[in-house]
Amino acid sequence: MDWGFPRWRGYGAGREAAQVRLCDRHGCAEPGNCPAPKAPNSPERWYFCQRHAAEYNARWDYFAGLEKEEVAARARSERSESAGYAEAAHYGWAGSGDGSRSADEMRALDLLGLEVDADFGAVKKAWRARAKLVHPDVRPGDRDAARQFRALQLAYDVLRQAEERRQWRG
Repeated sequence: MDWGFPRWRGYGAGREAAQVRLCDRHGCAEPGNCPAPKAPNSPERWYFCQRHAAEYNARWDYFAGLEKEEVAARARSERSESAGYAEAAHYGWAGSGDGSRSADEMRALDLLGLEVDADFGAVKKAWRARAKLVHPDVRPGDRDAARQFRALQLAYDVLRQAEERRQWRG
């Protein structure tokens, strides 16, 4: 039945037994889908179920068997290699949640002191309240207040344009 093209049965519909590797933990009958190294820098692997792999990894020590100086040198080199990623906040998982807001919108909401799900009415209210405090007419000659007002105005413009785009798409 399976000779030639097209294949007459669906993939995985064969009658032969499927090979399942069992967990390497003694007495466990779960499938061993999670490979784990038997020793550092070793090509040999244990194959654990998810529960036993988590247990094994909890006790894993990357620096086992190294001298104190070697441990410090490796830790320093890894910190310096990953420093670029640690400084970039946009790589973090704490985003807008649903992905509906851009990074510029998130920064604007943060500047206005608003939550991620704030509507445009709340944006207007927060902008007016903060802009009144640092407006150049209220604080003439204050360069820091003028800089803050420009930042608030830019944040409001970003959020206003985003709201207009949302309404346009409908």
